[in-house]
Amino acid sequence: MTANEKAIGLRDALRGAADVLQSAGVPDPVVDAELLLAWTIDPDASRGELHAGIIRGDALTPERHATFREAVARRATREPLQHITGTAPFRHLTLHVGPGVFVPRPETELIAQIAIDALHVAAEPEPIAVDLGTGSGAIALAMATEVPRARVAAVERSDDAIAWTRRNVRAIAPDLDLRHGDLADAFDDLDGRVAVVASNPPYVPADAIPRDDEVRLYDPAAALYGGADGLDVVRVISRVGLRLARPGGMIVLEHGEWQGADVRGILEADGWLGSATHRDLTTRDRATTAVRP
Repeated sequence: MTANEKAIGLRDALRGAADVLQSAGVPDPVVDAELLLAWTIDPDASRGELHAGIIRGDALTPERHATFREAVARRATREPLQHITGTAPFRHLTLHVGPGVFVPRPETELIAQIAIDALHVAAEPEPIAVDLGTGSGAIALAMATEVPRARVAAVERSDDAIAWTRRNVRAIAPDLDLRHGDLADAFDDLDGRVAVVASNPPYVPADAIPRDDEVRLYDPAAALYGGADGLDVVRVISRVGLRLARPGGMIVLEHGEWQGADVRGILEADGWLGSATHRDLTTRDRATTAVRP
């Protein structure tokens, strides 16, 4: 450190970053500033560890302060936080993400939980589960790690996305059966054998452009938009799921809060039984399940 370079206290660095992000319209400026500052200190550091450092009076070196300022400037352009840090949390997992793959959201943890609960009670010694359109691999990897006796398979069509999926599978569950292809004709070798069919498909209607820059500008369009009413891919998955599921097998689909009745109608028309819609932690309709007769 030269005479002209000075360390900056964590508290001051955090305060300045939060002001920048608030001016840029970032929804949770303080939280994002804390996460970026913790990541700057150590990619594995938590916000709790950051707070402890603030209490101790810790400071950033000029080099780390420059790194932090660059990260804050990127976030101020509304680049997703997860693209800057390169990771996204999902349940107990840390997933690698970046351009070309949909960033997993907390609400999708409900879909994983329902699928995991169904696998836990499945009668087979090694129940089979599939994740259709897996993206980063979030749902599939949650099932594989939380139900070790299950045989989990996943499919992803996007060339860009599957590069991230492969990285996550190698790091977390190398035995997961990951395939590169279209979910519409995937897994013909598993017909009639699957205990759980899970998916977070694209379900945004084509004319319902998301307001958030992070979603509109950075999430892949193929992972967002599902046709005029948002449910084109749901219709395909319903039919594919019927082919894959064994009698008594479950399908669980994520969807928008206004789409529960329509998704139930699609599933029931195709022959699924006992369709039900479930709310996420914000009390919004988020997942619909049904059982194969």
